[in-house]
Amino acid sequence: MTSASTPVRTRFAPSPTGFLHLGGARTALFSWAFARHFGGTFILRVEDTDLERSTPEAVQAILDGMNWLGLTPDEGPFYQMQHMERYRAVVAGMLAAGTAYHCYSSNEEVEAMRDLARSKGAKPRYDGTWRPEPGKSLPPVPTDRKPVVRFKSPQDGATAWVDLVKGPISFENTELDDLVIARPDGTPTYNFCVVVDDWDMRITHVLRGDDHVNNTPRQITILRALGAPVPEYGHVPMILGPDGEKLSKRHGAVSVMEYDRDGYLPEAMINYLARLGWSHGNDELFSRAQLVDWFDPQHLSKSAAQWDPKKLNWVNAHYIKHSDDNALAQAVAPRITARGGNPAQVNLSAVVKLLKDRAETLEQLADGALLFCGPFTPAADDLIAQHLTEPARNALRDFATQAAQTPWTREALAALIKIVLATHTLKMPQLAIPLRVAVAGTAQTPAVDAVLEILGKETVLARLANI
Repeated sequence: MTSASTPVRTRFAPSPTGFLHLGGARTALFSWAFARHFGGTFILRVEDTDLERSTPEAVQAILDGMNWLGLTPDEGPFYQMQHMERYRAVVAGMLAAGTAYHCYSSNEEVEAMRDLARSKGAKPRYDGTWRPEPGKSLPPVPTDRKPVVRFKSPQDGATAWVDLVKGPISFENTELDDLVIARPDGTPTYNFCVVVDDWDMRITHVLRGDDHVNNTPRQITILRALGAPVPEYGHVPMILGPDGEKLSKRHGAVSVMEYDRDGYLPEAMINYLARLGWSHGNDELFSRAQLVDWFDPQHLSKSAAQWDPKKLNWVNAHYIKHSDDNALAQAVAPRITARGGNPAQVNLSAVVKLLKDRAETLEQLADGALLFCGPFTPAADDLIAQHLTEPARNALRDFATQAAQTPWTREALAALIKIVLATHTLKMPQLAIPLRVAVAGTAQTPAVDAVLEILGKETVLARLANI
């Protein structure tokens, strides 16, 4: 598969006609991991020749998604629109060499050819009217029509390759009609640009979705006609939704940046995406370094992967739980600010340390952190009536009096709570819940001693003074 004389060079080549979706992100990840595993080069190429649909915003969305995932290319991004002269030069060379030819058939005429083939039960295709052959007379050249350029595809034999994922694949060349490689205005077509770019960029391995399988024999035959090396290809099955249908927006087939906004960590997305179509034994959780070390195309799945939001949440929760508290605090702070909170008013690292074991996303962490750094809302009247009974108020006043003289640490506060419980012959919920209601405005919080420590002495005693 690889050798020292042929360094591995992979590429991710998205079309900027929309955001970087999950399937594209997985393709980029596999191509990146393959190159890293073999010590090769990962290239980003933006295929922006679809002028009607390509936009600068879509280009930026792709770059943002790649940057968030940490899939930094070694070369690029390169843009196909900057290589137009190169494509035209190759087309001209093929015309001169006789491996391509001008075709003057109109769109209507080509469609009629396809309809005729369908009526005979044959594969719809261009019938080769303008294909030059020895002894063949071509029709008169129309004076009112600019031609396309077609590749003179081989008509006998088969085009075959051993796919890195699917194994041996073969297409009879009779199934491949003469592909248009340049439009009447001279602009090259998708399959042709891909071929020239892969040749020029010395791509050795192409990993992409299996919706490209039908493009591969066309690209291989053009590469061979150019005398160019043919990369090894691997076609990865699609990602299905939880219901087994093609992944769509209702399943979560949105921009990967939506997952950033929804509070997922990039390392968790890398881990989860890698397992959608690749495996290393039964390992479900692994670092980026382990992925690179273990990545082997032989363990890419031949079956479609299934998107599972619950599994993604589980993976994300694992990464949140094991994240550095300071780094996690920095990631959560802007989300707290967006909710009207002030993350600077507390030790945010201590807050996330307390909350992170129960959070599946950064959004959940930010919601929980508002208890400590958001505007305080006193408990609702029904909570006060239910929990702040006279015995509870007496115990809280006692707690406040002694807390004023107590070191403000979780351990000291926990010890004080035990003393007050014993003095007033109460069980833990009979004091802890009223404490929560009085100082947090809610009956449910994490461990009450930890909550009191983080809120701070001044805040806690001020709120208890109002009961």
